[in-house]
Amino acid sequence: MKSFDVLIVGAGIVGCALAKECAEANLQVGLVETNTPGSGATGAGMGHLVVMDDSPAQLALTRYSRTLWQQLIPELPPAVEYESRGTLWVATDDEEMAEVHAKYDTYFAAGVLAEVLNASQLATEEPNLRPGLAGGLLVPDDGVIYPPAAAGFFLEQAQARGATYLPGSGVVAASRGELRLADGATLHGDRIVLATGTNCALLPSLPIKSRKGHLLITDRYPGFLHHQLVELGYLKSAHKVQADSVAFNIQPRRTGQILIGSSRQYGNVDPATDSFMLERMLERAQLYMPALSKLSVLRAWTGFRASTPDNLPLIGPAAALCDDESLWLAVGFEGLGITNAPGAARLLVDQMLNRTPVIDTAPYLPRSTANHEYSHA
Repeated sequence: MKSFDVLIVGAGIVGCALAKECAEANLQVGLVETNTPGSGATGAGMGHLVVMDDSPAQLALTRYSRTLWQQLIPELPPAVEYESRGTLWVATDDEEMAEVHAKYDTYFAAGVLAEVLNASQLATEEPNLRPGLAGGLLVPDDGVIYPPAAAGFFLEQAQARGATYLPGSGVVAASRGELRLADGATLHGDRIVLATGTNCALLPSLPIKSRKGHLLITDRYPGFLHHQLVELGYLKSAHKVQADSVAFNIQPRRTGQILIGSSRQYGNVDPATDSFMLERMLERAQLYMPALSKLSVLRAWTGFRASTPDNLPLIGPAAALCDDESLWLAVGFEGLGITNAPGAARLLVDQMLNRTPVIDTAPYLPRSTANHEYSHA
């Protein structure tokens, strides 16, 4: 039986970042993945590196994680396509401009650079937005990456530091420091970290629900879009518990292509695209940017986000959810797994090694489902 200090189940961007962090801490780490690394939620996502302020804990983790991404910039290979595009939160009216000013105050207090734009300044930054919008908030240091390549970068860095990548065979059980694989092999790890996205099979008590999302990508239109654009109503739609929703969320790619989102659906586990949701997404996007109607869409796809009842990830030992002291968690990132991967990895290893973390880990510790709206069944 091969033995490790840490075994990680799941080679999405979070699992790969964690493997790198563990290896850099001189831990013997094994990373187990059935499919291609970064091919699940990581491969389906937009790759927006964004500071979000829906709660103080979300703000702290996304700000910390974005800082870690910025520190990595000199090391990132061209394939990761890192660009500091900035995020423009778009306001349609005076009521939403009040939200812009409140958001600015929150960011300012947290040391996050931001700038309030009036209607004229917004139009200058993004000429293809429709006339009559009230303004917006520019967060210039937010970035854009190509997530599968970023996961691959983390994995390569982990392997270069001694991590073992274990592809191919699925994990059928994780318990008491042992992973049992579908091919009959057994691996031992002092700690086993589940970085399994929406897959709760190894720990059914996980308070995780799956949210289906759609994305569209266009042909190449260099210069059409300059920033990641997000409507002020995005947070409201992103955190609806039951209702299907769409929001204007659009991203320029280095290729000149444009990613158009976003949608959220509960209870739909079919990976096929839904024409009705795609139509709603496009209608919403064209409401803000009518010129999109003239662009050619090349492809649409779906992915599944792992959400928790309080919209915060689970990062730490799973003791509150089971009686197995070997199990740890790095799950429940919803739409922020790309942003939060390096921060979550650092916080998890801080806990493992009893290091003092840069931010408080308490809000992200795995917690009992007793007072939550739902648990996985």
